[in-house]
Amino acid sequence: CRGVTTWELQVTMKQGKQTVVELLGHQGCYLVVDPDGSVRCGKPASVQQSQFLLELHRSGKWTLQLLDSKKYLESDGEDVFCISRSPSPYQKWLPQLAMHVHIVLYNPTHQCYARADADLDRVWVDTPVPYLEECGFVLRFRNGMYHLETSSHKFVSRVEKLAKKPSAQTAFNLNLKPRCLAFLSDQDGCVLYPQGKRGRLCLGDNPKEEEEWFVIKRCPQWVSLKTKAQRYVSIICVRSPGSPDFLVQGTSRKDTLAPAGGSSPLSFPSLQRKFKSIVANGRRMEPETNFRALWHYGKIFLQAFNGRYLGTMPFGLVVASAMHPGPGEAFGVRLANRSFLVLRGRYGYVGSSACHDVLQCNLLDPDCIELLPCKPGIYHFQAYGRSFWSLSSDGTFRTWGKFALNFCLEIQGSNILAVLAPNGYYMRGDRSGTLLADSEEATNECLWEF
Repeated sequence: CRGVTTWELQVTMKQGKQTVVELLGHQGCYLVVDPDGSVRCGKPASVQQSQFLLELHRSGKWTLQLLDSKKYLESDGEDVFCISRSPSPYQKWLPQLAMHVHIVLYNPTHQCYARADADLDRVWVDTPVPYLEECGFVLRFRNGMYHLETSSHKFVSRVEKLAKKPSAQTAFNLNLKPRCLAFLSDQDGCVLYPQGKRGRLCLGDNPKEEEEWFVIKRCPQWVSLKTKAQRYVSIICVRSPGSPDFLVQGTSRKDTLAPAGGSSPLSFPSLQRKFKSIVANGRRMEPETNFRALWHYGKIFLQAFNGRYLGTMPFGLVVASAMHPGPGEAFGVRLANRSFLVLRGRYGYVGSSACHDVLQCNLLDPDCIELLPCKPGIYHFQAYGRSFWSLSSDGTFRTWGKFALNFCLEIQGSNILAVLAPNGYYMRGDRSGTLLADSEEATNECLWEF
């Protein structure tokens, strides 16, 4: 099992309030216990070798007990084995989420998302749809504890008001159970949960109806689309016999939101219909809702399933009629709920390191990259609280630039993007850990979770 650090926790059955799980590794191999108590990665001869009873502890730690033999999974710091039926500290495991750290928190009891209020230095659980930037949080793991950072780079604290810096007052245990359900607690056993009519998130010791539990989800990517006429794409309701149609028009002066997601080709909630007009009534899996995305220096061209490109009529209606893309089919794209990026590639997160003078791509604790909008799809990158990103002739990056450089963001899928650097090459993560801009194409090393 050496070298495998990420496991998928698969729930196989429930026994009352207890949960039976299996641990699946990267290459389709399970965590397997042999009859002599040794532990390996492989295919179990029977489910008795791979099924564990999961027990949650108030400290946020887990114990995993082999269901068949009742022996506990434990480690001496080097090897992992399963030989003892008596509980000991060596059998407690501290789980760390492998998902991207930029998240939103959904409370099933209140059916709302958490939202940070930078003006009042509070967090409220009051937002039905997480389209606001303030609904995004960065979940930082340091020294066995978790710190919840808001979009304004303040931290949720035990003293209710947001703190400017991480400290012992902002450190919480993450009590995690399968399906990304979790709650945060302090060392005294108090938990964070929504309180009062407005749902203020603060510490308490008397949550009701499991209202302390949140579902941890990826922060959604919301974008706005702008036409050549500098109008934002929006959706209007047109009443017709039977049911209303939701037409997509490029007539709004206000910045409107559209979710961008799926795999490449991108999926949008717009459906190609009989007269080539775009109607926002499609379902996710319908072929008419898939559009092929072509990027050109921050602008996007969308090709419908019939091969035609999306454009706008003189009165603003969005249609799919052009055989070839031109200026009228170019849309400007802007991230609507992100003022910063947290980038994770194949080898880790992007950020600065005290051991290197150039930016790295293999870190466990990421930097927040501040986004300064320039033109649609084009941004200046700035280190939080520091200078602009600079690009050297060898393709490496530093954070002491005096002048702003243009970076083009190209969304490649659900929370996946590529970055075209100012030198005309794509930014990629090198196996050595150095962040480089030297790729002519957007290869796998150039794709970043954000």
